[in-house]
Amino acid sequence: MNDFTYEEMFLVEAYGGGTRTGTIEALSAMRGHLEEDETELRELTDSTIQKLSALSDQDYSSTPLYDHEWNPFTES
Repeated sequence: MNDFTYEEMFLVEAYGGGTRTGTIEALSAMRGHLEEDETELRELTDSTIQKLSALSDQDYSSTPLYDHEWNPFTES
């Protein structure tokens, strides 16, 4: 999962469905609600779904996606 960008990992964390397939389903459902002008989020969602689809369930469940200790919204 090293090839996921921070933004993709954030999407997986935000829409994580508990399993790889559940996450793909949640992201696909969210994608269906995007407005026509939300092209960047649509492209990000598509790349995330593509990368998740290429993973095995074991790789998905054994890899931490997001460092909960790190908060990009606080100053160090």
